Amino acid sequence: MKDSDYGRLPAKPLDATFAALANPTRRAILARLALGELSVTELAEPFSMSQPAISLHLKVLERAGLVSRGRDAQRRPVRVESKPIDAATAWLEGYRNALERNYRRLDAVLEEMKATEHTAPRRTRARTTRRRSIQ
Repeated sequence: MKDSDYGRLPAKPLDATFAALANPTRRAILARLALGELSVTELAEPFSMSQPAISLHLKVLERAGLVSRGRDAQRRPVRVESKPIDAATAWLEGYRNALERNYRRLDAVLEEMKATEHTAPRRTRARTTRRRSIQ
């Protein structure tokens, strides 16, 4: 297999990204933040969990570098950071490219087999008939 870019990314940040994305609540938080920055209170509104529980999820997302918090007077807006997502996408893209190359090679082999099958003369089986002897 050829060297690909997906093997060159540092494992720890990528591990943190995928660990953070493994939780559906954190993915939902990121989906909401993709529309624009929100406060923790605004983020907690649609979820059936407390604001401290949302804050715990945000800490995981922050440690993974997926979100950051800013300061706007008394408000602390949370926003999405794209670098970890871009790194995970690049890593996955490497696998997608490798699989695509494998499928193209398989398609070429199958096409070659079909072409050979159509151009090769067909062999017919010699029919043998058994005669029953009548006694």
